[in-house]
Amino acid sequence: MRLARGVSPWLFPTVAAAAVTTLLSRRDRRWALAAVPLTALTGGMLWFFRDPDRRSGEGRVLSPADGVVQSIDPWPDGRTRVAIFMSPLNVHVNRAPLAGTVTSVQHVAGGFLPAFNKDSDQNERVVWHFETALGDIEMVQIAGAVARRIVPYVNAGTKLAQTERIGLIRFGSRVDIYLPEGISPAVAVGEKTMAGVTRIDRG
Repeated sequence: MRLARGVSPWLFPTVAAAAVTTLLSRRDRRWALAAVPLTALTGGMLWFFRDPDRRSGEGRVLSPADGVVQSIDPWPDGRTRVAIFMSPLNVHVNRAPLAGTVTSVQHVAGGFLPAFNKDSDQNERVVWHFETALGDIEMVQIAGAVARRIVPYVNAGTKLAQTERIGLIRFGSRVDIYLPEGISPAVAVGEKTMAGVTRIDRG
């Protein structure tokens, strides 16, 4: 099973602790009180940090994240924001919604409200801009109450293929993508999305 880049600070200490306590439990059964939950936690983290290969979907704009469409909002400048909520059970690796060049990757400090909270727009976040065939596309990775670390995989100036992996939000949260003026969303609130597979724009 492929694991996401950027998970070692979380995963390795847990794996090491599970291994050590499991070995110690063979000498003293009381160590099993620690070994069992640590082993279960290790299994859970392996699942959380999975990074499966995908067969790309078809469409001009594909979902950057696994999750559920939380909201679809018209923006004052004519764009449409599609917000995708990522639960701890979703794959946490995000992908490029279009082919293009990364023009900026900006980290913005903020709070850590639950991602479903209406005020989570002010959370810790990374704002991406891509120069694409459709013009400038903005995408925002938003941290939540549990996810306190966003890990970008690429820098400004990087040329990307559509669906290429661009970053990780540890333990989920939210990803917003802004569709340019004149492009309607092909998804609805409550619909499940799969990164690199689900078409976001209406053809």
